Amino acid sequence: MRIPHLRQALVAALLPTSAFAAPPQDSAGARDDVDFSTIDIKDAIECRLDAPTYNGFATAATDDATLATSHWKPVKSANMLLAEYELPNPIVVAGGYSTRRIAFTSSGVLAVLDVADPGVIAAKVHIRNTMGSDGLVDALVASGKVTRAEAEAEIKFHKFLGERVISDVTDPADGETYRARTTIALNVSNVVTHPGKTLYGCSYKMELLDKDGNPL
Repeated sequence: MRIPHLRQALVAALLPTSAFAAPPQDSAGARDDVDFSTIDIKDAIECRLDAPTYNGFATAATDDATLATSHWKPVKSANMLLAEYELPNPIVVAGGYSTRRIAFTSSGVLAVLDVADPGVIAAKVHIRNTMGSDGLVDALVASGKVTRAEAEAEIKFHKFLGERVISDVTDPADGETYRARTTIALNVSNVVTHPGKTLYGCSYKMELLDKDGNPL
């Protein structure tokens, strides 16, 4: 039995951790003196940049003038929340996997790898799956909109979602009203819009905290 609207709900539920979007222009916390040509995209993917440098790089990398000289080709994505590009030459990441396809999210950049099982890569980088299909089935059944049999029949995609925090730093309190928290994390995931692919990369999250340490 095909369940109305269930497929759309699954697509939303099975997206990677952060909401995806093109890199924000003039990002808060971005360095404005970043020279795109001096930064290797592999360093951004492998969490080897600091957050301000990454934000400056992401802004520069997707600028029309830079694209004209770097020969990165924008790619129409099956996922409206991914900003995808094809690189002029392959890169090797995650300990030996080659690709020419990358994707920016609202907080980071991913390599799109031809690996059907994300667990293979995740095991190498010590990342565990924090969300399985069983959890999705439970959530859908708990919503009261479908039976367990209906949910299990519909869900054929085995979700992988995990990260390993590389750095989590909060500015010390100094009497100012606001301070920043910066989190850099290596991510492995998959998504229904990219069957047979593993998304591998890094998120660089910067958030403002109020004087009590609460996110604004």
